[in-house]
Amino acid sequence: MAKAMATVHGAVSLVNAIATHKGATLGIELKVDAIIETSPGKGIFIQSENKSLSSRLINKTIEKILSKKEIEENRIDVTLNSEIPTGYGLKSSSAISSAIALACAKIFKPKLTDKQILLAGVDASLESKVSITGAYDDACSCYYGGFNVTDNLKKNRIHSEKAPVNLIAVIFIPKNRKRGNLKNLKILSDVFNGAWELAKKAEYWNAMNINGLATAAILNSDPKIIINLLEKGALGASVSGNGPAIAAVTKKENESNIKKVFSVLEGNVIVSKINNKKAEVHEL
Repeated sequence: MAKAMATVHGAVSLVNAIATHKGATLGIELKVDAIIETSPGKGIFIQSENKSLSSRLINKTIEKILSKKEIEENRIDVTLNSEIPTGYGLKSSSAISSAIALACAKIFKPKLTDKQILLAGVDASLESKVSITGAYDDACSCYYGGFNVTDNLKKNRIHSEKAPVNLIAVIFIPKNRKRGNLKNLKILSDVFNGAWELAKKAEYWNAMNINGLATAAILNSDPKIIINLLEKGALGASVSGNGPAIAAVTKKENESNIKKVFSVLEGNVIVSKINNKKAEVHEL
């Protein structure tokens, strides 16, 4: 009998990685708590208020950490509580897979490194088809917090640093969940590559804004929204991930101005602080 709880946070995109396999992300405070409890018996049992959540992703992640024998010999109860809306580009699946991997490792493989835990979640995301690229960029910001610029093919963090603490992300969750055609992102590969080069030099907001205009144009959002957000004090604004959420990063004092831009659109707004804290795990 053992029980562990892991907490992993969400993130927003600065540079979308689909076109070039190179991405950049920033951690936000919205979080996922995963509790793993083992007892004699067999089978994986999942409790989560979000039923649409991929049980395939959770099962795959557990299989990445545990041996076949360990899976045969333990009943595993998974309890998930997530503040991150799923399916909007706010990295819920990266946060969930990392949290599950971290809690399982605490019980079964305490010697695993951060990178091994992170890669278990990334590989599970790829294999369960939750992510096209495995989302190494997303996983890094969920796991480590702060800014992360990554090469997803090589699974390398090229650049990372903590973000200023006086920033918030104002996130618009549209009522209409339609996304554009992701394949079209490849048309602007050079634009995304340019944005990534800026992020690598820590020019995060320029990178995010170029990414915002490019993704909005391709993924069914209105690029004018990005311009309006910048006009009202956003440092950076972009479709997050493959959308349809739009995130504007700004100083706390601009919160109401940014919310006004979103108020003419149909949907909800979530405000989250930026997160620099690494994922945490402890035994219960």
